[in-house]
Parts: sequence; structure tokens; C-alpha cells
Amino acid sequence: MQVTGDAHPWRAGRFSLTPAQLRAYSATVRLGSVKAAAADLAVTEAAVSMHIAHLRRELGDKLFTRTAHGLAFTPGGLRLASRATEMLGLQDRTILEVRRAGSGRRLLRLAASSLFAEHAAPGLIELFAQRAADLDVELSVHDPERFGALLLNRAVDVAVGPRPATLDDTMTCTHFLNYQVIAVVGPDHPLAAGGAGVTELREQTWLLGPSAVGRAGLVPSVLRRLSVPEHNQRIFQSHAAAVDEAKRGKGIALAVAFAVARDLSDGHLRRLEGPHLPARGSWNLLSLHDREAPPVAAELRRFVTTPRATQAMLRGAGVTAGRFRPAVHVTLWS
Repeated sequence: MQVTGDAHPWRAGRFSLTPAQLRAYSATVRLGSVKAAAADLAVTEAAVSMHIAHLRRELGDKLFTRTAHGLAFTPGGLRLASRATEMLGLQDRTILEVRRAGSGRRLLRLAASSLFAEHAAPGLIELFAQRAADLDVELSVHDPERFGALLLNRAVDVAVGPRPATLDDTMTCTHFLNYQVIAVVGPDHPLAAGGAGVTELREQTWLLGPSAVGRAGLVPSVLRRLSVPEHNQRIFQSHAAAVDEAKRGKGIALAVAFAVARDLSDGHLRRLEGPHLPARGSWNLLSLHDREAPPVAAELRRFVTTPRATQAMLRGAGVTAGRFRPAVHVTLWS
């Protein structure tokens, strides 16, 4: 992203803050150094330093100092970091909404955990988007631990995944669906005939989807409880790919129960019982309170708890991103 010029400053009394200055400061806070911020913004270190020096003069605050362990922020510096991300996020969202309004369309930006995105989001979004001809939905996949920051920074409008351990006062959390994660193996796997103990499970090859990466969510929790070593974990780009490998007897897969019900019924997979299995989780919708969130976020929050929405989500693997109408855009973000 190129940061240029000081056009359109935000003014408060005799002070003026420009987007360029706030982006430079926000990147420095996020990345921990002026050098890293300059590389991220594709500008020179001198440009970033100049913007930060201007903020220090304007606000009469050092904002931060360099220490052997990184940057140490003043109370004012921490407050500016929080406000900078909010202001920049609001600016980007406003520009996007104005452009969409000019074309007569609305946009809902939905962040989801990888497990929900693959198994339940397609059916939900397809049905929700059909209710309004002027609505576009953008689905992106994120680590659930980032949901709070994404919402506060206005990078997304709603987020769906596990309930967070702590909930910010500015957010609302709506529970809408419970699910089970079970262990499955192919019919020819040595453990297909019955259950296994913790020690035996740890020694197996585990075939996992992207939900195994990170610490938040049900799948990482199961792996921690069983103390499965990393060298026994194989991560695939999708949960479906991991399950397909399990069908061939290559290891144990963790799968959402409703998504593999047909394979279990047809005998392509066998359910494996063991300690901490099955595991039960829930999907929840997070958003800012209605005064801060776009109206379409409240619409989805009401819709997601309806029986029609539940049935659409439980269609599972039968609905894929490839069946979305063009108004739905799927992106993968780190």
C-alpha cells in the first residue's frame, strides 16, 4: 500500500491528523519498528519517521520510546494506536460503502473460522444472499483469535466461529448452532474395529484441515487434550481433503459429524471412539452493537437463528463455494 501526501486531514481544534500519518503510526505499532512499517507501506523509513515526528509535535506526546525489548508506549501513544486503527478502518469502510451505494448495492463482509467456512457458511450465505437482490457477501477466513481486532478496526462487519474467551463491551455474541467433531478412519485402518486409548491415539497419523492451525477452536483443543505431537500431524488445505485421505486408511481425521454422516452410513468411514471424543462445540456470530455495525449485520444476526438458516447450514458438504451466485466472493486471509 502506498502512503502519499497529506490530503484530507482530520482536524480537531488547531490539530490536524492525516491518514498518511495515522497509517505510518499504526503500522509502526503493529510491526514493532519504523523499518518494518516502511517496508509494509512501501515507503521510505524517512517518510514514516517524518509522519511520526509530526504526530509527536501536534499532540505534544512522545508516543513511544525504543527499548532493548522493542517499543515502550506512553498512555497517550496507546490511546492513539487504538484510535488510529478505528479511524482508518472507518475511513476504508466509508469509502467502500459510498462506492457500493453509488452502484445501488450493499456489501456484507463476513469473517469465519475455517471449519465454519468450509462446512456451514456456503449454505447460509447462499440462502441469505437470495433474500435481497442488491446484496453482495464477501467471505474471508481468519484465525478466530483475530475476530475482535477485525471488528473493531471495521475490516469486517460480522465474524462467525467459536465463542471468544472474553467479549469486548462494544460487541454482541449470538449463539446459533451446536456441532460435534468426531474422529474417523477408513474401513481398512487398524483401528477401524473399535476404540483406542490416549497413548495409542497419540502415536497415530492425524489428518487435519486448516482449523488445526492456531489455538482457538475445537480441533486445536482436541489435539491439546490428547497431546498429539506435531510430527504426527498432517495439515491439508481443506478438511474435505483430510477426510478423503482418511478414507484411504492413511490416518485419523477429525471431522464435523453432520458433514461425514453419509460417508459413515455408506461404510466409507468408520467412527473412532476414544478419550475426549466426540468433542462438542458451538458456532457464534460476533458483531459490533447495532449503532456501530451496518444494518445488514443485524439482519444476518436475526436470520442465522431461524430454522431455514439451520437447515441450509446442515446441508454441509452438499453445498460448496462453487455453487455461490456471482454476488458472493470468497477470499482467504491470513
